[in-house]
Amino acid sequence: MKQKVVVFSQIDAEILQRLQQDYDVTVINPKLGDVQAQIQEAVVDADGMIGAGRVLNASHLQSAKHLKVISSVSVGYDNYDVDYLSKQGIWLAHTPHVLTETTADLAFTLLMSAAKQVTRLDKWTKQGHWQRTVGSDQFGQEIFGRTLGVVGLGNIGQAIARRAFHGFNMNILYHGRQQRPERAAALNARYCSLNELLQQSDFVVLAVDLNADSNQLIDAAALAQMQKHAVLVNISRGSVLDETALRDAILQRTIFAAGLDVYQHEPLKQSDLFDLDYIVTLPHVGSATAQTRKKMAELAYQQLVDALAGHQPRYLVNSQSF
Repeated sequence: MKQKVVVFSQIDAEILQRLQQDYDVTVINPKLGDVQAQIQEAVVDADGMIGAGRVLNASHLQSAKHLKVISSVSVGYDNYDVDYLSKQGIWLAHTPHVLTETTADLAFTLLMSAAKQVTRLDKWTKQGHWQRTVGSDQFGQEIFGRTLGVVGLGNIGQAIARRAFHGFNMNILYHGRQQRPERAAALNARYCSLNELLQQSDFVVLAVDLNADSNQLIDAAALAQMQKHAVLVNISRGSVLDETALRDAILQRTIFAAGLDVYQHEPLKQSDLFDLDYIVTLPHVGSATAQTRKKMAELAYQQLVDALAGHQPRYLVNSQSF
């Protein structure tokens, strides 16, 4: 009898085909109605789950009797109730590292776009406002040789800082829950308090995990510490940043601009943030290249297969709980 796998989001077609060859597969389909009800029904006799972008907690999984593993096609895991999964003895695997470089590319794209007002000036030009030599209203910010503050010098934060240091001769400050002396040494980076980082940085990039310490980390008080010419970039999780406070800071011109790829509520169809020319908004596309998504799907697939064969997956979120 084949083991049962629940696919709870859209995944790579080839991966789905391979799963269907070896397992009894149920695919959750939003077009068929209540997704939560579909999941609750499907997990009753499920051995494994694979997917991304969907909240899974006790209310969704309480009917699961045989579930061994959830393999998430993502680095972040804030959609999952990790404590519940650990108590139930369910492995939660994720896909770190494979999206590090492309997400760092995206972060620097946001930084440069916001600093140079790329989206604002693109619209301004297309609307026919370019009548003469541009004035100060169209000026952007210098990037080369300035100071970058990285909040969270993990794999992605380190990759962003590497681009800044080697490519743009930038001074690097960083802050996090722990110091990273080996990583910092290669970048001549200096550890400092969050307030000092905000006060001294020309550019601030948020690259932290979402946890109790980082939730709403950048609020109105934090934004008030930043310089008026500063640019803020968030590629971590939306809830790390108080979006209302950011909107106020942009409107009051207490910071220059921002670039966002993540939001407190996703997908974001309407937002007051969309009205502001000095905020560049992207639809959570940090890992959105065909190559990276394929690598993520392959890794998630392999970890699912390993777990269903009784082997501990390579990248576990809750490995300390078993």
